[in-house]
Amino acid sequence: MKKSVKILSIGLAIILLFALSACGQNGSKELSTKEVTVGVTGGPHQQIMEQVAKLAKKDGLKINLKVFNDYNTPNTALSEGSLDANSYQTLPFLKGQEKDKGYKIQDVFKTVAFPMGVYSKKIKSLKDLKKGDSIAVPNDPANELRALQLFEAAGVIKLKDGAGQGATKKDVVENKLNLQIKELNAESLPSQLDEVAAAAINTNFAMGAGLTINKDAIYHEPIKNNPYPNYFVVRTENKKDKVVKTIEKYYHSDEVKAYIAKQFGGSVVPAW
Repeated sequence: MKKSVKILSIGLAIILLFALSACGQNGSKELSTKEVTVGVTGGPHQQIMEQVAKLAKKDGLKINLKVFNDYNTPNTALSEGSLDANSYQTLPFLKGQEKDKGYKIQDVFKTVAFPMGVYSKKIKSLKDLKKGDSIAVPNDPANELRALQLFEAAGVIKLKDGAGQGATKKDVVENKLNLQIKELNAESLPSQLDEVAAAAINTNFAMGAGLTINKDAIYHEPIKNNPYPNYFVVRTENKKDKVVKTIEKYYHSDEVKAYIAKQFGGSVVPAW
């Protein structure tokens, strides 16, 4: 009886060992060079990846797109394996998600940048701001620092030394005009323009309201060498996969660069 139990235990141990080995192999499986699924947010990221997919299809690579309407789900889906990659986020946002949620995902190449702009219905230049005026910034950690730095670059305010990710209006140490800084939901900023003198608005939300960097912004981030590029992201284990380099080749092609220039008129720019 004891001998039978021992044999059974050894058998179960061997089965478990093979199962764990299989899981490990599956977890590090290389992405297919024939078909992949990429998550994008609706709008420019989707439109650009559609162009990438058209180019890839000619060479036998099928890129399926899954469109999301929020910024959190695409990383969850990638981490859990229902996506092979995603294309929609800046590095500060990605690093924040990795830190907060423990995702094993990594940026592999730059895609496009969305220069943030300051918009107004009341003034034509930030030099026209008056004492006590209200200005608005996004209230999320990924974008509030960026917006405050934009106003700082324009000479409107000054942030304390070392202000980094997570900075808020409390980190403003110089505000000569005693401006009232309103922290609002990023998506609501275009509709709040009537209520403030000026607002720093993410380009995707500005575009949704019919606003463009070149025609409507009274101040904006650098268009060339923008400091907040977006990235194509995969699970860390797939960062060196052959298909990733293939997609990068199509994304960084002259055809896609020309499409971006024609379609978005400077509000979205190549970051490579």
